[in-house]
Amino acid sequence: MGTAVRQLPAPRPDLYTFSRLDLVAAGIYTAVAAFFATSAGLLAPVLLQLSPNPAVAAYAVNLAFYGVIGLLALTAARHVVRRDLLVLATRPWFTLAMVPLAVVASMVLTAVLVALSGPPQTSANQAGLQALMQQVPAWLMVPLVVFVGPFVEEYIFRHLLIGKLGRRLNIWLCCVLSVVLFAALHIVGQEALTLPVLMPYLAIGATLVFVYIWTGRNLMFSYFVHAAKNLLAVLFIYAVPPDLLDQLQ
Repeated sequence: MGTAVRQLPAPRPDLYTFSRLDLVAAGIYTAVAAFFATSAGLLAPVLLQLSPNPAVAAYAVNLAFYGVIGLLALTAARHVVRRDLLVLATRPWFTLAMVPLAVVASMVLTAVLVALSGPPQTSANQAGLQALMQQVPAWLMVPLVVFVGPFVEEYIFRHLLIGKLGRRLNIWLCCVLSVVLFAALHIVGQEALTLPVLMPYLAIGATLVFVYIWTGRNLMFSYFVHAAKNLLAVLFIYAVPPDLLDQLQ
């Protein structure tokens, strides 16, 4: 009976209350995302000033955008991040097993939904990301696509839209909003909203919402799943020769 029990932080109601920093981060994210969706063409002259290579310029803009929001998000959610990491540390084998299983589940769900919705289509977002990766080295892309991007999106679409907004609105309505808005973010302003294009994003969004709710609104677990999914995609794109990748599309 002398075994010490590791003490976790006591529950804090303020962890799920909107702070000013949350509103600033969400406001900047929404404003910039809306600008990209409606007026991205206005950036072309600015991008050319940054670099004659459009891919490098696009990477720099995305890194700046996600970098700023990422710092705000990490600062705003630092207490939740600490708590959730401590919770996961008490069950490391669960985390190590369930993260890859969740990634596989999202891939299976994606395949099923795409098959039901019609002929598969590569979204403009996915095609653009693949083209960007063919011109930007992996050591630059991994921090953005695997580490910073997924954390920002989990903070916005899971922590804020479900964890915090769910205290004011029906939790299931917030879950639906999270899935739909997450999918729309990757499509709006780039191409028509069609089911074959939307389905992959709806599938991963639904998977991330499920694991977030299932683990007791654990932000870091959904982040690990999201990061692992993106890492798998990055490895695939960099491992497959561009010519073969074009044929697979």
